[in-house]
Formats: sequence, C-alpha cells, structure tokens
Amino acid sequence: MVPQSPAATELGLLLDVDGPLASPVARSVRIPSILDDLVALVAAGVPVAFVTGRSDAFVGEQLVRPLLAHGLAGALGSQGTRLFGVFEKGGAWAPVGPDGLGRVEVDPAVALDRTIVDAVAALVSSRFAETMFVDTTKRAMISVEQRIDVDADTYAGAQPVFIAALESLARRLDLGLRTGDDEALDSAGRTPYRIDPTIIAVDLESARLGKRLGARRALDHFAELGPLPDTWRTVGDSRTDYDMADHLHERGFGVRHLDVRPGDGPLPRPYPVDAFDDLADDEAGAAFLSACRERIGA
Repeated sequence: MVPQSPAATELGLLLDVDGPLASPVARSVRIPSILDDLVALVAAGVPVAFVTGRSDAFVGEQLVRPLLAHGLAGALGSQGTRLFGVFEKGGAWAPVGPDGLGRVEVDPAVALDRTIVDAVAALVSSRFAETMFVDTTKRAMISVEQRIDVDADTYAGAQPVFIAALESLARRLDLGLRTGDDEALDSAGRTPYRIDPTIIAVDLESARLGKRLGARRALDHFAELGPLPDTWRTVGDSRTDYDMADHLHERGFGVRHLDVRPGDGPLPRPYPVDAFDDLADDEAGAAFLSACRERIGA
C-alpha cells in the first residue's frame, strides 16, 4: 500500500493528471477529495507539480479552476509558485497562482511545424473522425484522442489502424520517427519524432519531450524558490510516468513511485514502486493524496 509520507517541509509531489487525478473515462476530476487534499497539501507548504501530456487549457479548465473553487487561492497565499504545471510532456509550463495559471511558456525547439499539425488533422478528419479527434489546445505536440462517445473497445480497435496511417503519413512527409522499439529514419538518417500511444490517445511529438523533461522543468522551477525537499513521491498511470521518478533518483533524491494502473505490472526500478491492491486510476490517486494529507497533519 502507500508508504508513510515524510513531513510537509521534506516532501515534494510530481503528479500525472490523466489517471491519478482526472478520470480517463470522464476526462475530469470526479472525486472531490482529490481537490480538497491538493489544496490542503499546498497550504501545508508541499511543492506540487502537475507533470502531464495534457495542454495548459485542459489543466486550467479541468483542474486549476475546480481547485480555485475549493479554496486554492487562500491556500497559496504568498507561496503561489509552489504549485506548478508542466504541460505536453515538458513542451510548455506555467506557475499556478491565486488567479489561476500564470504566463504559459512554450519551448519553440520542440513545437511541431504547422504543416505537420495540419496534415495530421486532415488525416483524422478524412478517415478517423468517427472514433477520435485532434486536441486543438496543444501548443507543442499533436494529440489525437478517443471521442468520449466512443467505447473503449471500439477505440482500441481503431487505434492501431490510425497509428499505421500516421506512420505512412510521416514517411510521405519525411518525418523520421520511433513507435515503441520500431524506427523509420528520415532522409538524413534521424528519428527526431515519436509516436506515443496511450489508452485514450495517440501523441505525435518531438523525441525530446517526455516525463523526464517535465520533471526537470518542475525541479528547476522549485529550485529557484529555495532548497528542494530531499524526498519526493511521483504518481502516474503509464510506463512513461516512471521517468519522473527515474530523473529524481538519478539526481540523488529519495523517491517512491505510485503506479495507479497496477494491472499493467510494475516496472523493476532501483527505488520503491507502490500500488494499491484494490484501487486504480483516480480512486488510487485519491487514496494516495488523502494518506499524504493525513500523515503530514494537513
């Protein structure tokens, strides 16, 4: 189960959004205690970063706005920048203050060219509009997401067909890319892009993006505010979320990772990996946050 958390002044949290906080089915925060516990942890001085593939627009609407309704502004006080958002796997980021998201920064080195975005949008519109849509709020990457009115089995059947079509499009555009362990080189012999499928989406992104980059951006931000906690907890629902804990471990921090989709099987790591026996996704995330709040007395 979830290990005992250290004191608030010694603890930092890096949290994925889809899965641990927002339901992957409802695409929103459906468990009120998640919001209450996040507000209490921030008020207690715990630095919290949302490290997600979602856009700033999604996080602002589906997470920050509900947090404000649950008292976040009062919890932040003068410590507003102890809450931070890293979006699109490190492609964009912003502090969170009493008025919501601050100015969003975007890394132009990883942002996809408009011609690529338009070509993928045309592919989805012409062949896959019945099962998926393009998230037009993304600034640095392309996410093609399962429609909410489409059931999981139907989308699971359509996703590999879409990935094959996307790989074919990439070859025509001379976009060298990786899909899992497979690679298709561009004319210069490179693979600067990556296809990253999840249970509800397919992302086309710069190979530089990832949860490791997201964790680094969060730590760099918090380091500007003062000494970093020695102990961190990371929470996620996919294999790539382990990269947050990997980065912390490599930098010498104490870290434990909570995998909220334990049915996929834990990955072997040199640091502890936890899972609930009977909870998954946002139910596991809610239990984790409640335990953290209780154990630091927030």
